[in-house]
Amino acid sequence: MITVRPGNERGSSKFDWLDSRHTFSFGDYYDPQNMGFSDLRVINEDRVVPGAGFPTHSHRDMEIITYVLDGALAHKDSTGTSSVIRVGDVQRMSAGTGISHSEYNASQTEPVHFLQIWIIPEKTGLKPGYEQRSFDLQKNSGRWVLVAAPDARAGAVTLHQDAELWLAAVAKGGELPLPLKASRRAWLQVVRGKVRLNGAVLEAGDGAAINDERALGLRAVEQSEVLFFDLRDL
Repeated sequence: MITVRPGNERGSSKFDWLDSRHTFSFGDYYDPQNMGFSDLRVINEDRVVPGAGFPTHSHRDMEIITYVLDGALAHKDSTGTSSVIRVGDVQRMSAGTGISHSEYNASQTEPVHFLQIWIIPEKTGLKPGYEQRSFDLQKNSGRWVLVAAPDARAGAVTLHQDAELWLAAVAKGGELPLPLKASRRAWLQVVRGKVRLNGAVLEAGDGAAINDERALGLRAVEQSEVLFFDLRDL
């Protein structure tokens, strides 16, 4: 079964410096029908104006993945890490027993557009940690690229949960089978473009919950970029 979560039905938070869209309940946006999916708790799509951002705030017991789509995001946290996350970078921050961090647009002239993803960890009380890798989707166009996994294989960042995150750039007309394993759940999120997932058409901002599907095929209606989450069947 494929259940589409239309992008235009997501929650939103809008300020003079931030435009944020929430696939699942987050902050002041509460939707009891969309509280997460398996261990996937948050997919926020954020756009921040030049020079602005999120001042220092705290998290605990969450795996937080940041993926920059356009622009650059400056990050600082209480572990002493200071970095700039650029297009194609994937950052994993384990909040664990507690971490404080700030996120600001690294540019004074250009906006930044990024996704922030929260995944519930396999256990609470982990040591806070940080990891960042760069992935070239265009070089690997038409193929799935593993960017986060519990065993960190193929250069992926380490994820402290039985879950995997894959990315793919697909040219118009290109087709990809989805790496769905038996007895698993999955979530597909369209970042750019438009795709056909079996019989469903998904555009940028749309997501799809996938349950009990034996075969999945994806075809790009136009140049597209997609995320695929392989998740536990809870």
